[in-house]
Amino acid sequence: MKHIDFLLSDILCIEIAFVLAYMMKNGWENLLEVEDYRHIAVILLVLPVCITFFTEPYSGILRRGWLRELIQTIKDVCILMALLFGYMFILKITDKYSRLVISTFAIMAVFVLYAGRCLNKYLIRRRQERGKTSDYLVLVCERKDAKRVTEKLLINQYGPLKLSGIVLADITTGSEAFSQLPKQISGIPIVAVQDTMMEYFRTHVVDDVMLHLKTNVTDLAKQLVVMGMNVHVKINQIFDEKLKCTADRINGISVLTTTMKQISSGQLFLKRAMDIWGGMVGVVLTGIIFIFIAPVIYIQSPGPIFFSQERVGKNGRTFKIYKFRSMYLDAEERKKELMEQNKMSGFMFKIDHDPRIFPFGNFIRKTSLDEFPQFINVLKGDMSLVGTRPPTLDEYEQYELHHKGRLAMKPGLTGMWQVSGRSDITDFEEVVRLDTEYIRNWSLSLDIKILLKTVMMVFVGKGAE
Repeated sequence: MKHIDFLLSDILCIEIAFVLAYMMKNGWENLLEVEDYRHIAVILLVLPVCITFFTEPYSGILRRGWLRELIQTIKDVCILMALLFGYMFILKITDKYSRLVISTFAIMAVFVLYAGRCLNKYLIRRRQERGKTSDYLVLVCERKDAKRVTEKLLINQYGPLKLSGIVLADITTGSEAFSQLPKQISGIPIVAVQDTMMEYFRTHVVDDVMLHLKTNVTDLAKQLVVMGMNVHVKINQIFDEKLKCTADRINGISVLTTTMKQISSGQLFLKRAMDIWGGMVGVVLTGIIFIFIAPVIYIQSPGPIFFSQERVGKNGRTFKIYKFRSMYLDAEERKKELMEQNKMSGFMFKIDHDPRIFPFGNFIRKTSLDEFPQFINVLKGDMSLVGTRPPTLDEYEQYELHHKGRLAMKPGLTGMWQVSGRSDITDFEEVVRLDTEYIRNWSLSLDIKILLKTVMMVFVGKGAE
């Protein structure tokens, strides 16, 4: 599952190489119409999977240089050809195939596979450099250990965790050592010290925290888990029995990991697959709905049909959310005038009979049609079909430490809060409780139940804003 992107890319490259080898011998004749060669094309879909399971060709692939990758590619193609010849020999079908096609395929496979892997690695590295695919890791340690542990964590720069900052837990802002601190250690910025780290965790994007301390870390770990972060400690440190732990390794360091909810890579893959499928269907429906409601929106309130706003997503990442516009253009300016009528207890804003909403806007809100453009956010990966409500920037800035736990998963089009009667819930702490309950009890079956409840509620118009 970890290297499924490389496996799918290799299968595609192998098929391309086979088609090119066939065409060089037989011209533009359709390969799929020739049964014998179609048979081999199908077998070539399966063999790379077998090679992956038994030889692990992708181990350390992002750390391999150009020459090492070429050597590994040649080895993998040799194994592939050996398995293919063995298969053909056992079935006694070697005489059905052109030697020129098979030998050309072997040569083409090396070049196409090598090019595909290099391109894939280049794209992954670009995304990781931009922070698109990495989880952000912050190291909490003492000053004397910082350089040694940091350099160990930087051994694998293309792993799933990107070291984004260092917190020095034995230094405070009022100490003499604080004024002498460098800005970086081994190229990684020092982002906080003992008395400022919790505020940093609250206001910045942090997915994982490694506690490399000699003191008991249970209380600190509990606080961080409540905030929705994955916490790792050295294997020789002990959590108490109230925290569920799993053994893990991060860049050669043995750790115990605790988190709000343990989710396997397979479950994440299925959730994302469901998001992509649902997102594609939703985008098509959004295009159809646009044809009918765009003219009405423009007539009642001339201006943009779509409304975009900066929202806060997983662990503090920001993104632009899209909706069909349901308010007049000066809605944000008028919000301050209406704050006294806010019926929500907490940081969210909601009032009855909002005068900023034009008449047709009330209809598309009641029927949830205004939220269909968010399927674009789902396809982009900023949101999920099911998750928590993404807060606005001004809401997020007022969060207390335990509030950030509701951002431990991607925000969703719908969620536990929405299907629990969102119009009746006016206490923000209750929203936080429902969102954290969803994260702690997450499963694919729970997502499906919430989606089905959401569809039913939309049809009956219950619980909509």
